[in-house]
Amino acid sequence: MAKTVLITGASSGIGRATARAFLHEDWTVYATARDPEDITDLAERGAETAALDVTDETQIRSVVDRMDEEQGRIDCLVNNAGYGQFGPVEDVPTDLLHEQMDVNLYGPHRLIRAVLPYMREREDGRIVNVSSVAGRFATPGMGVYSASKFGLEALTDALRNEVEPHGIEAVLVEPGPVETNFADRADDRLDLLDRSGAYETLYKLYEDGQTFGGSSPVAVRPADVAEVILEAGVTPDPEARYPVGAFADLSLKARYLPDRVRDSVFALLGRLL
Repeated sequence: MAKTVLITGASSGIGRATARAFLHEDWTVYATARDPEDITDLAERGAETAALDVTDETQIRSVVDRMDEEQGRIDCLVNNAGYGQFGPVEDVPTDLLHEQMDVNLYGPHRLIRAVLPYMREREDGRIVNVSSVAGRFATPGMGVYSASKFGLEALTDALRNEVEPHGIEAVLVEPGPVETNFADRADDRLDLLDRSGAYETLYKLYEDGQTFGGSSPVAVRPADVAEVILEAGVTPDPEARYPVGAFADLSLKARYLPDRVRDSVFALLGRLL
């Protein structure tokens, strides 16, 4: 019987490419999105599709129960749904911080709790959490987004050791910039902020270039990330973490610089801008 995978955020970008990658390997794919009409093409390719908002416990339970009833197994969960709330920490109101956490951190937690009883019963399963290089290296203007991804990294590190005795693995995939509409949505979220006037250098950085997606010269393709997610989902002995792209590798190495050195670099960039 074909193995099964549940993928969140499959309407575009990484999620859509991941669904296609698993379909190509003849997995039974349950591709989900807030609006199922956004993934009708995946249904035409053979995927099972469903409405799933990661902040909605009822929808999560419905999809997971459906997989169990129709397939009798849940082999892999790919927690991909997410977005970026950028902006200086002071300028981001607490309600927007909560929304960021609700999707990027609480959402994966809800899905994990929903699938684990089924995986534990079979003593087999794989959870792939799509994090970001920003989950290990925080930069000015990305504190809220990074906080959500730092949280996901910590959650996964703990989970990996908790579920190992039950035959289940938990893995992180950490892309750098990706050629998706991620930056466009992040720009839209920036418009929700009431700017204090104290951080115009950071806003200028957003306006002058796209660091985390779109046309960034260091961005990788969604298909490149999908191939890594596929590897993380199917390889018999997965790594704990999979950085994706040269930018991600370089950024993760920069974590080892002393804090004072990194702070000096950020200060220099601010003066240059």
